[in-house]
Amino acid sequence: MKKDVKDREDIHKLVLKFYSKVRENEEIGYFFNTTIQDWNSHLEKITDFWESNLFFTGSFQGNPAIAHVKVDKAHQNTITEYHFGIWLNLWFQTIDELFNGEMASRLKNNARKMSTHLFLRIYQGRQSKIK
Repeated sequence: MKKDVKDREDIHKLVLKFYSKVRENEEIGYFFNTTIQDWNSHLEKITDFWESNLFFTGSFQGNPAIAHVKVDKAHQNTITEYHFGIWLNLWFQTIDELFNGEMASRLKNNARKMSTHLFLRIYQGRQSKIK
């Protein structure tokens, strides 16, 4: 029986397994593999993000919206909702492989909201260039 997500160690395990899938994915891996120079640092930062998101620790420092707008710009504005869908499917799949419970469900719901917000911010970033 799978347990629920209970601490930073669980989140780190999830992040490691998830990003190993992302990096190998033919449709979204190149966004990550061409952008991230220091994977160890990135994985720690993402662990901080999800730990703060789930347990309200305040350990994350950064602005994901700005970071994603910059990545989209670096890739000639080619990130689409389709790519976010792949990201979400991999995230849900990884959570389901490792965990079950209320916190696991919250990670899914929070990711769904976050992906929508980030894509909208990317789109807004593109629109601000037109004006």
